[in-house]
Amino acid sequence: MDEREYVLIRGTVEQIVFYNQENGYAVLRLASEEGAEVTATGTFPNIGPGEQVILTGYWVTHPSYGEQFATEAFERRLPSSVRGIAEYLGSGLIRGVGQRLAARIAERFGEDTFDVLTHAPDRLTEIRGITEKKAREIGRQFIEQSEMRLLMDFLSEHNLPVSLTPLLYKRLHDSAIDALCENPYLLCDPYYDVEFRIADGLAMELGLSLLSDERADAGVLYTLTFNLDNGHTFIPMEKLTHTVCVLLSDEDVEFDEARALESILRLSERGKLVREQIAGRDAVYLRSIHDAEAYLAEMLGGMAERCFLYDFDVDELLGALMEGSEFPYSEKQKQAISVAARSGLVILTGGPGTGKTTTVRGILQVFEALGLHTLLAAPTGRAAKRLSDLTGIEARTIHRLLEAGFAAGGRTAFAHNLTNPLECDAVILDEVSMVDITLMQALVEALPHGARLVLVGDADQLPPVGPGNFLRDMIGSHRVPTIGLTEIFRQAQKSDIVMNAHAVNAGRMPVPSGADGDFFFLKRSEPSAVIETVAQLCASRLPKHYGFTPAQIQVLSPAKRQGSGTVALNRRLQEALNPPAESKLEKRFGDWIFREGDRVMQVRNNYDIVWERREDEEQGTGIFNGDVGEILQIFPQQECMVIRFDDRIATYTYDMLGELELAYAVTVHKSQGSEFDAVVLALSDGLPRRLLTRNILYTAITRAKQLLVIVGSADTVAYMVENNQKGRRYSALKARLRAEPTPNASVLG
Repeated sequence: MDEREYVLIRGTVEQIVFYNQENGYAVLRLASEEGAEVTATGTFPNIGPGEQVILTGYWVTHPSYGEQFATEAFERRLPSSVRGIAEYLGSGLIRGVGQRLAARIAERFGEDTFDVLTHAPDRLTEIRGITEKKAREIGRQFIEQSEMRLLMDFLSEHNLPVSLTPLLYKRLHDSAIDALCENPYLLCDPYYDVEFRIADGLAMELGLSLLSDERADAGVLYTLTFNLDNGHTFIPMEKLTHTVCVLLSDEDVEFDEARALESILRLSERGKLVREQIAGRDAVYLRSIHDAEAYLAEMLGGMAERCFLYDFDVDELLGALMEGSEFPYSEKQKQAISVAARSGLVILTGGPGTGKTTTVRGILQVFEALGLHTLLAAPTGRAAKRLSDLTGIEARTIHRLLEAGFAAGGRTAFAHNLTNPLECDAVILDEVSMVDITLMQALVEALPHGARLVLVGDADQLPPVGPGNFLRDMIGSHRVPTIGLTEIFRQAQKSDIVMNAHAVNAGRMPVPSGADGDFFFLKRSEPSAVIETVAQLCASRLPKHYGFTPAQIQVLSPAKRQGSGTVALNRRLQEALNPPAESKLEKRFGDWIFREGDRVMQVRNNYDIVWERREDEEQGTGIFNGDVGEILQIFPQQECMVIRFDDRIATYTYDMLGELELAYAVTVHKSQGSEFDAVVLALSDGLPRRLLTRNILYTAITRAKQLLVIVGSADTVAYMVENNQKGRRYSALKARLRAEPTPNASVLG
């Protein structure tokens, strides 16, 4: 029985003691109507000083902070007094309106201020110093903030994350609440990244039937979309119907497979899905993924068969270039360069120390001699920078090369595409193992007719985070000219990092170095011991003994949350490498504290972030998933922070902090495409078994250039070496490239 005594308190917000931007939880100082000062806790999305509120809750006694009012529900009222209006407008609600200007606006328009801001913002020009442009901008921001407050209140009322507000508002504007009421399952779109059960909970609160067609369709689409992150381009029919039934059934309702099949057929007829007999499976695809896979098979199959003929002796040209090279080429490297000179498409693959970079330089030299304009690209910023450093030619990320941006509805769009192709004769793409089929489709669509494509990568590294198994499927099809470099060059044989990477890939335990080597193993088992040792290595031992700065050291872990995962590592490493100081401002966001000097990572593509390169005053837009930066400055009054990503400077407002994570430690998956001077790999007991695989260990080792230290359990390392499970991915690109007959194909919609 609940013995709490619920009461009502009316008052005005005087101070925001604490505010969590991610979920709206706050601690407020309130002046009650009776004149008492009240400390109130609860969820108050986007609350501001000067607001009048009605709180429903009960009194509690906090062991450290004394008597507090625990709020379970609240209503807000905009302030009506001149002082309250001034405090509200001057609280940082509107950029460019400080406390002084807010006071002048409130004094001039009094209780009509909010009406003026909403319906007649041009009247703000009556105040000295406010131009027509600034008046319109203040009015626009006030209306936007008012609409976002309503949306936040709706989300809070239904126990949804208030951090969804900027995403929903950006795509749906003032129709967001209506759209959610009409179709709560729109939250399952990857853009919002909300679990189905949360959207389903909202649907139930709004009175939708558990057996509605809308719920069934949402369940099917969610299952297919969710499995894109597991790498599947399609799901076999029998597995899809079973999974959907499990998702949509509960103790009150048993959802049967016949109803799931009806939904699949209905979505196919609407063009949302494609069902096809392929690779021996009754496959169900999302329409866009089916089209990407089929397009790549057709286009790349054609490019692989393209052969370039010359009216001169190309072997003589190649021979002269190779003879004059400062690097001696192996026979396999010569073969790769020769094939690249003659073919529309070629794959170059191999592990560390096998000469991929030298071969790419040779291909570039040949392309230049043939008069070809060649572009270099890689999936991530760090991989592109590394490719630039190794070749001396500018390389760009695929997103920057194609000039990525947002189209209507928040979808990704590329300036370079079928109708506006790139200006080039050839593209060399590095780290291809990371590229999923949707991004690959975008690149191939942007190639001009007749352009060559050279794909470079290590097929033994981790597959892409997104759908497909592109590089392995291409190689496995045996339709694309592929040169695999296997000889480890003499210089590389001196590196224990290189030799142990190949040993692990062959299923053998790595062997630690002697005192002067570059590969070490510190045996620790308990997560706490591993984390503490990693912190000591980064803060003192490696800088002292090897001269590495903390910025040159990257900590890796297979997992985020369990054992020695990145969450626990980042908390300890922040404490060791960038502790609190009076000279450093910080901002708490959710469970994280972001502090000036912190290393952070962008964890989703954002095409709208404006950056500048100060040395040449170049400006651009877009910070992408995996980009790593450093927090330079935090500006509490402006509610923003400035972050440097390599040579680019970007400003993040506080509502964007959900896109950042601390990056002193990152997962092995997130490290792909990057190399670091020193790598510390944390492998404690208690890590998820599904992440303890040979290719994760191999990928982690190959991230280190000069030094690798494994801190962990010998049993964990041994398990990873033995576990060669790569995880099956449902993909039919290999089958399509092999041109397997599909007489029973039935493409619906």
